[in-house]
Amino acid sequence: MGYVRQRAAPASALRCDKLSRSARMNELELYAFLTNQRLGVLGTISDSGAPQSALVGIAVTRQFEIVFDTIESSRKYPNLISRPACSFVVGGWGAREQTVQYEGQAELLQPPELQHFQEIYFKLWPDGSARMGWPGIVYFVVRPTWIRYSDFDQNPPLIQEFTFVLKLPRQAASTHS
Repeated sequence: MGYVRQRAAPASALRCDKLSRSARMNELELYAFLTNQRLGVLGTISDSGAPQSALVGIAVTRQFEIVFDTIESSRKYPNLISRPACSFVVGGWGAREQTVQYEGQAELLQPPELQHFQEIYFKLWPDGSARMGWPGIVYFVVRPTWIRYSDFDQNPPLIQEFTFVLKLPRQAASTHS
């Protein structure tokens, strides 16, 4: 399966396919796990090719998009502008061995889409609206291409993979005269 990124495609164009040996987890359960998490470790690649990681506060949409804020002077900002492919690890905090590995494409949010995602983010992070006055504050949305949920508290472990394909809107037929 391929992934084609198109900037203006709506989030509703995402499609999920289960690819795991065990189909015991569904999308609703994955969403419930992700929305119970407030932090994720974001992985990006620098201009020199060095991997860089940062712990960020996250909010998750029904389409499994991850929303977070940062400032333009951070290392992650230029990394994501230059190379939007990124990854997250979510979960694994505390005694439970349940995690999500997440790969996706980041997009710097601009109006009018920005307000929609800020509302989602501010519901989980009410103090986020106070940061709107910070110099250089920006918001990113990461749209998933691949997610793996792992629960090693079970025997055998539950490992469920999901892939996401961005469907392209039908192109209008052109006629030549």
